[in-house]
Amino acid sequence: MQSERSRSRNVVLLVLVAALGYFVDIYDLLIFTIVRVQSLSDIGVKPEDSRRLGEFVINVQMAGLLLGGILWGIIGDKFGRIKVLFGSILLYSVANVINGFVQDVNTYAAIRFIAGIGLAGELGAGITLVTETMSKEKRGYGTMLVAVIGLFGAVAANLVAHHFSWRTAYFVGGGLGFVLLLLRVGTFESGMYRHVEGSMVRRGSFRMLFANRQRAFKYLYCILIGVPLWFVVGILIAQSPEFGKALGATETLTAGAGIMYSYIGISIGDIFAGLLAQWTRSRRLAIFIFLLLSMGTVVWYLNSKGIDARSFHILAFIMGLGVGYWATFVTIASEQFGTNLRATVTTTVPNFVRGSLIPITFIFDFFVERSNIITAGYIVMFGLTAISLFALSRLRETFGKDLDYLEE
Repeated sequence: MQSERSRSRNVVLLVLVAALGYFVDIYDLLIFTIVRVQSLSDIGVKPEDSRRLGEFVINVQMAGLLLGGILWGIIGDKFGRIKVLFGSILLYSVANVINGFVQDVNTYAAIRFIAGIGLAGELGAGITLVTETMSKEKRGYGTMLVAVIGLFGAVAANLVAHHFSWRTAYFVGGGLGFVLLLLRVGTFESGMYRHVEGSMVRRGSFRMLFANRQRAFKYLYCILIGVPLWFVVGILIAQSPEFGKALGATETLTAGAGIMYSYIGISIGDIFAGLLAQWTRSRRLAIFIFLLLSMGTVVWYLNSKGIDARSFHILAFIMGLGVGYWATFVTIASEQFGTNLRATVTTTVPNFVRGSLIPITFIFDFFVERSNIITAGYIVMFGLTAISLFALSRLRETFGKDLDYLEE
């Protein structure tokens, strides 16, 4: 009985540590988008160049996430999930502190690249540990809690940026990371990983994902089902000042407030998506419903002529609800692959989704230049949703799947 209570406490601690790690991850991931206008202005960027150079910095950060996703994923499968939790948070905490001292765009981008590498390990390692530690019937609740708590990092980022300077906001992000680093002392490794740790089985081989056609396409489909979510946050809301002008907004729309309200919506949406998946015993069904819902909310947003700030905040929240399937999406990816590749997949998939903002930005700008920002929003969102629905149809249901197996 005592052993069972002790195990339950350990599981609760693990979920809390993973959730707080994701909290700091989201804070740091979005802080540039929130302080973009002010920070670039302070280092000498002209207002007319703010969107273009802002896209440059965020794309460099996303490139760091892509590289870091591969790096930490391999480390997680080869050397353990716990090592990723410590290494990733140390790297991005240091980068955040340094970021508070930048004086030019190139240095700004370089530090965001390093921060991106560090950020890439948090969510994947945390979700992998939770899915491998909790029972197959209840692990969906654990990953849901990680996402719900973590996503409030966006709220914290907006509040800190609103009340303090952008440089202080970066210092706070670094400080939160160092505090969390201390809280992680005592966390335990996944039992499933310990079973294969001393074996001769290949672990953390990125090439194995492409060793056969079926596995490679399954990996690609896992990435594609999450792409619309990041387009909504990374472009439709992040560039809300520009969308507001195109819609004839009665006042300037601010990306910081939009991101805060959208992430509150995503957190609540994650609860509904997680519960829907548990009640229907189908993660695929939950994501299907949310993909359609997100398409409807974006159409609403792009039709909001003469929008004011209050209406924008409500719409940002509703759009957040629509794409609130992040935890369910990451859980599906984690459940699709064996223990020797699980950390690699669970770490790279969400970061490749984030990194997809790079090509999406180029595609979006292509249509903006040939039409306008509203039409471009429609075209890209419809296209991404169609691709995601197709990818979802190609994945097998994983609810209740036994995860104690290996990829050959």
